[in-house]
Amino acid sequence: MFSALLFTISLVALVQFAAYYWRSVVAGVAAQPISEEVLAALSLERGKLSGRDFQVVAKLHELTPNLQEKVSGIGLVRAYFHVTHAMGDLASGRVARVARWAEREQALCVRYAAVQVDRRLKSNLALAAAIRSF
Repeated sequence: MFSALLFTISLVALVQFAAYYWRSVVAGVAAQPISEEVLAALSLERGKLSGRDFQVVAKLHELTPNLQEKVSGIGLVRAYFHVTHAMGDLASGRVARVARWAEREQALCVRYAAVQVDRRLKSNLALAAAIRSF
Protein backbone atom coordinates (compact mmCIF):
# COMPACT_ATOMS: atom_id res chain seq x y z
CA MET A 1 0.00 0.00 0.00
CA PHE A 2 2.77 2.39 0.94
CA SER A 3 4.72 1.62 -2.24
CA ALA A 4 1.65 2.33 -4.41
CA LEU A 5 1.14 5.67 -2.65
CA LEU A 6 4.81 6.56 -3.06
CA PHE A 7 4.70 5.59 -6.74
CA THR A 8 1.61 7.74 -7.31
CA ILE A 9 3.16 10.76 -5.59
CA SER A 10 6.36 10.32 -7.61
CA LEU A 11 4.44 10.02 -10.85
CA VAL A 12 2.42 13.16 -10.14
CA ALA A 13 5.61 15.06 -9.27
CA LEU A 14 7.25 13.87 -12.50
CA VAL A 15 4.28 14.95 -14.61
CA GLN A 16 4.19 18.32 -12.86
CA PHE A 17 7.93 18.81 -13.45
CA ALA A 18 7.54 17.88 -17.13
CA ALA A 19 4.68 20.35 -17.56
CA TYR A 20 6.63 23.17 -15.92
CA TYR A 21 9.70 22.37 -17.99
CA TRP A 22 7.70 22.33 -21.25
CA ARG A 23 6.05 25.62 -20.32
CA SER A 24 9.44 27.23 -19.60
CA VAL A 25 10.81 26.06 -22.97
CA VAL A 26 7.78 27.54 -24.74
CA ALA A 27 8.18 30.81 -22.82
CA GLY A 28 11.88 30.92 -23.65
CA VAL A 29 11.25 30.49 -27.36
CA ALA A 30 8.38 32.98 -27.31
CA ALA A 31 10.63 35.61 -25.70
CA GLN A 32 12.85 35.73 -28.77
CA PRO A 33 12.39 38.65 -31.17
CA ILE A 34 10.19 38.27 -34.23
CA SER A 35 11.55 39.65 -37.48
CA GLU A 36 9.91 42.46 -39.41
CA GLU A 37 9.34 40.09 -42.35
CA VAL A 38 7.13 37.79 -40.30
CA LEU A 39 5.22 40.70 -38.79
CA ALA A 40 4.72 42.11 -42.29
CA ALA A 41 3.49 38.72 -43.52
CA LEU A 42 1.04 38.66 -40.63
CA SER A 43 -0.02 42.25 -41.35
CA LEU A 44 0.44 43.16 -37.70
CA GLU A 45 2.17 46.02 -35.95
CA ARG A 46 5.35 45.29 -34.01
CA GLY A 47 4.67 43.41 -30.78
CA LYS A 48 0.90 43.51 -31.11
CA LEU A 49 0.25 39.77 -31.14
CA SER A 50 -2.72 38.49 -29.18
CA GLY A 51 -4.64 35.27 -28.82
CA ARG A 52 -6.98 36.29 -31.63
CA ASP A 53 -4.10 35.99 -34.10
CA PHE A 54 -3.32 32.32 -33.47
CA GLN A 55 -5.19 30.97 -36.49
CA VAL A 56 -3.40 33.40 -38.81
CA VAL A 57 0.03 32.50 -37.42
CA ALA A 58 -0.76 28.77 -37.46
CA LYS A 59 -1.86 28.99 -41.09
CA LEU A 60 1.35 30.84 -41.98
CA HIS A 61 3.31 28.12 -40.17
CA GLU A 62 1.58 25.47 -42.28
CA LEU A 63 2.37 27.40 -45.47
CA THR A 64 6.03 27.83 -44.59
CA PRO A 65 7.99 24.82 -45.86
CA ASN A 66 10.37 23.08 -43.51
CA LEU A 67 13.45 22.28 -45.60
CA GLN A 68 15.62 21.18 -42.68
CA GLU A 69 15.54 17.73 -41.12
CA LYS A 70 14.89 19.18 -37.68
CA VAL A 71 11.15 19.28 -36.99
CA SER A 72 9.78 22.45 -35.39
CA GLY A 73 6.07 21.82 -35.23
CA ILE A 74 3.50 23.57 -33.14
CA GLY A 75 1.21 20.62 -32.42
CA LEU A 76 1.51 20.65 -28.62
CA VAL A 77 1.33 24.45 -28.53
CA ARG A 78 -1.81 24.31 -30.69
CA ALA A 79 -3.40 21.87 -28.23
CA TYR A 80 -2.35 24.05 -25.29
CA PHE A 81 -3.82 27.08 -27.04
CA HIS A 82 -7.17 25.34 -27.50
CA VAL A 83 -7.23 24.21 -23.86
CA THR A 84 -6.47 27.72 -22.57
CA HIS A 85 -8.98 29.19 -25.02
CA ALA A 86 -11.69 26.89 -23.69
CA MET A 87 -10.74 27.74 -20.10
CA GLY A 88 -10.83 31.45 -20.93
CA ASP A 89 -14.27 31.12 -22.53
CA LEU A 90 -15.59 29.29 -19.48
CA ALA A 91 -14.05 31.81 -17.08
CA SER A 92 -14.99 35.00 -18.93
CA GLY A 93 -17.53 36.95 -16.94
CA ARG A 94 -17.17 34.63 -13.94
CA VAL A 95 -13.55 34.54 -12.86
CA ALA A 96 -11.66 37.49 -14.28
CA ARG A 97 -8.27 36.33 -13.02
CA VAL A 98 -8.51 33.02 -14.89
CA ALA A 99 -9.71 34.80 -18.03
CA ARG A 100 -6.71 37.17 -17.94
CA TRP A 101 -4.34 34.24 -17.36
CA ALA A 102 -5.85 32.39 -20.32
CA GLU A 103 -5.41 35.46 -22.55
CA ARG A 104 -1.74 35.76 -21.52
CA GLU A 105 -1.16 32.08 -22.24
CA GLN A 106 -2.85 32.39 -25.64
CA ALA A 107 -0.60 35.35 -26.49
CA LEU A 108 2.38 33.24 -25.46
CA CYS A 109 1.27 30.50 -27.86
CA VAL A 110 0.92 33.04 -30.69
CA ARG A 111 4.41 34.43 -30.06
CA TYR A 112 5.85 30.88 -29.96
CA ALA A 113 4.25 30.05 -33.32
CA ALA A 114 5.47 33.33 -34.84
CA VAL A 115 9.03 32.63 -33.67
CA GLN A 116 8.82 29.16 -35.21
CA VAL A 117 7.74 30.71 -38.52
CA ASP A 118 10.65 33.13 -38.28
CA ARG A 119 13.06 30.27 -37.58
CA ARG A 120 11.79 28.35 -40.59
CA LEU A 121 12.17 31.35 -42.87
CA LYS A 122 15.73 32.06 -41.68
CA SER A 123 16.65 28.39 -42.00
CA ASN A 124 15.25 28.23 -45.53
CA LEU A 125 17.11 31.40 -46.55
CA ALA A 126 20.37 30.01 -45.15
CA LEU A 127 19.84 26.73 -46.99
CA ALA A 128 19.10 28.57 -50.24
CA ALA A 129 22.26 30.65 -49.79
CA ALA A 130 24.30 27.50 -49.19
CA ILE A 131 22.90 25.88 -52.33
CA ARG A 132 23.69 28.99 -54.42
CA SER A 133 27.27 29.03 -53.16
CA PHE A 134 28.05 25.69 -54.82
